[in-house]
Amino acid sequence: MPWSKVLSFTDPFPYQAAIRAADVELFPTSRGKFRAELTQINLNQLWMQRFHEKLPQVYASKIKPGRRVIGFLTGEQPAIQHCGMDLSPRDIVISNYDVMHHRTGGDCRFGAMSLTTDDFDAACKAVAGHEFSGSPLKHLVRPDPALMSRLLKLHEMVGQIAKATPHILTLPEVVRALEQELIHLMIRCLIEGESSGMTTGGRRHNAIVARFEEFLEANPDQPLYLTEICAAISVAERTLRIACEEHLGMGPIRYLSLRRMHLVRRALLRADPSTATVTRLATDHGFWELGRFSVAYRA
Repeated sequence: MPWSKVLSFTDPFPYQAAIRAADVELFPTSRGKFRAELTQINLNQLWMQRFHEKLPQVYASKIKPGRRVIGFLTGEQPAIQHCGMDLSPRDIVISNYDVMHHRTGGDCRFGAMSLTTDDFDAACKAVAGHEFSGSPLKHLVRPDPALMSRLLKLHEMVGQIAKATPHILTLPEVVRALEQELIHLMIRCLIEGESSGMTTGGRRHNAIVARFEEFLEANPDQPLYLTEICAAISVAERTLRIACEEHLGMGPIRYLSLRRMHLVRRALLRADPSTATVTRLATDHGFWELGRFSVAYRA
């Protein structure tokens, strides 16, 4: 049954939990009030999402099995970095199932579309006569400008319908017409577009950052230090620093600190105030200098 909703958020935790088709951890990277709007539209087969985020952020995400997901910027804005590659408003990113990182500079507007793997393969065969043969590695596609413009305009129009007149998306023939045109444009953009993949160095750095993130995920509730991380993922500190700067826009120490700070905040929000203390939760996450922690946390 088709449906749509428009959600507003002032906290990153419920926002990241609401995102469909992916497991997401996001970390705002500058001071300010968190503001995000998420528009979700579920048609018969196609899932759509539209994002508007105010603060600069770093994302670590992993697509859930069973769906093929694409993403793109939905307005003229500076490029964002996806897995170390610039994603401009002319490009589509094809998501894979391993860990991905992207970072934004603030006031970012982004769109996504997804189909089940079977529906995606069937749509490719219907439109192009064969399955999608794109590289299994993370890569970008630059469609014909006219096709990309049509996709962006239709995606925006459906988003506006969800906001202003959502009842229209309960009309079966309207939903069917919109969905078929969106899927047709999506597949043509991917099949006919010019594909660009990672360089050999980019793939190596991507694998390093993925191992780095997986190690952090496997140890969510304990303090971690750079020397033990480098030993655990078998990479030199300098190489890890270069890979993190490329993919995350910061070195591993700053990313680790930022990530731990968000884990403390999550722990504080979930804690029982009658038994938990800030001191205990801070030290549990590796913050020993409580004065400096207090200043950093407030910032």
